[in-house]
Amino acid sequence: MEPKQRARKPEWLKISIGANERYTETKRIVESHCLHTICSSGRCPNMGECWGRGTATFMIGGNICTRCCRFCNTQTGKPLPLDPKEPEHVAHSVQLMKLSHAVITSVDRDDLPDLGAAHWVATIQAVKETTPDTTVEVLIPDFQGRAELVQQVIDSKPHIIAHNMETVRRLTPEVRSVARYDTSLQVLKQIAQSGITCKTGIMVGLGETPQEVEELMDDLRAIGCQILTIGQYLQPSHRHYNVAEYVTPEQFKRYKELGLSKGFKQVESAPLVRSSYHAEQSLAFLRK
Repeated sequence: MEPKQRARKPEWLKISIGANERYTETKRIVESHCLHTICSSGRCPNMGECWGRGTATFMIGGNICTRCCRFCNTQTGKPLPLDPKEPEHVAHSVQLMKLSHAVITSVDRDDLPDLGAAHWVATIQAVKETTPDTTVEVLIPDFQGRAELVQQVIDSKPHIIAHNMETVRRLTPEVRSVARYDTSLQVLKQIAQSGITCKTGIMVGLGETPQEVEELMDDLRAIGCQILTIGQYLQPSHRHYNVAEYVTPEQFKRYKELGLSKGFKQVESAPLVRSSYHAEQSLAFLRK
């Protein structure tokens, strides 16, 4: 039997990385401070644009994840001990980049007793103390659904807390290695009930149906999620989960219109949208 051919990437997903002086300076700051970013680790298609604007999404907790999700390009294995100076390095880099809005995410650290929660708090506090005028958005793991650990992040008072659902209920067991659909919903519900802006993101093109995406939207609105991002899944390598389809820009537009009609305050839906893409616009939008 002949091997299955991979779908050809359509024109609307072909981009030019490009580079400018700001891109080079951002790259220098990231590398000189031994920082990890999801931009490079996740092979984000928007890295050239974002780094060219002087923005980057910092990834704390190291660059080795304890989970092995089939969609993710982040290295999996046994992580190194946490770097106690990392919060300071992130804060100093935010200051050097003159960021008005900083976005921070992390690998999963299921190897740690507190799953990395205290390190999260230390990083948020360091950024707020070093650059008090900078707004902070965090994209957190599920902390295995442990409410007391999620609460530690909430109590550190970032301006936006995101946790990604990643995909629809049916595909979650196939795509995510440990995380559970209802666990992620509960984490988002706790965030929303705290009064902090609650955000999540999903990928499409994994084999979901529009009806399943709508059901996911309904689940999110029921627990008070305010911001939703929807982007095309891009297979990092042949070892990762296969792309089922390349969703058209027209369908992304329909998803955005549907989400807004259901009451989301903001929906970013386009092929190259990622969780932190134009993240600073989320806060500007809510302030209106």
